[in-house]
Amino acid sequence: MGIQIPINLASEPFRRDRPMLVASAAVGALLILLLGVQVSTIVTKRKDSVRIQHTIDRLNSQLQGISREQSKLNSTLSLPENSEALQYSVFLNEVIDRKAISWTKIFADLEKVMPYNVRLVSVRLPGLDSNNNVILDMQVGAKEQPPVIELVKHLEASPLFGKTDVQSSAPPSQTDPFYRYHITVTYAQKL
Repeated sequence: MGIQIPINLASEPFRRDRPMLVASAAVGALLILLLGVQVSTIVTKRKDSVRIQHTIDRLNSQLQGISREQSKLNSTLSLPENSEALQYSVFLNEVIDRKAISWTKIFADLEKVMPYNVRLVSVRLPGLDSNNNVILDMQVGAKEQPPVIELVKHLEASPLFGKTDVQSSAPPSQTDPFYRYHITVTYAQKL
């Protein structure tokens, strides 16, 4: 038995190119389709960008008009003959802001965060901060310290109350069996 060597004597041997050509044509068609999608996306985004830029320009021109009007009003208010009216207006606005604060709402919100074994001894309202949040100045008492720590945690975790500072503390005395704490907290009541 001899060794058999396959020899193809044809000038162009048979190759299986048809599946490769069909696959290449399908990939090409898919790429052309994706190119069309990309072009349409780019055109749409460009139109949106132009529309947004026109809106920004319009809003900027309105803002400039409002700024000019505000500067006119500020210059009118800063005149010496208007200073008394301005001061009176600021005073009235502060009074209105103070009157808009609901003590009932404050106590209802404090009740939600106050542990059962902490007593509210006193609360006063020293003013408003720059964000129009109410500042509460409270005196609280408890027979033990952990409930007050729990109160501070509840105040800081609540969305209605903000930054909490424990100003001072006093241990129990012969006349007062409670630990006393002076706490300052911001309160975001909607005015």
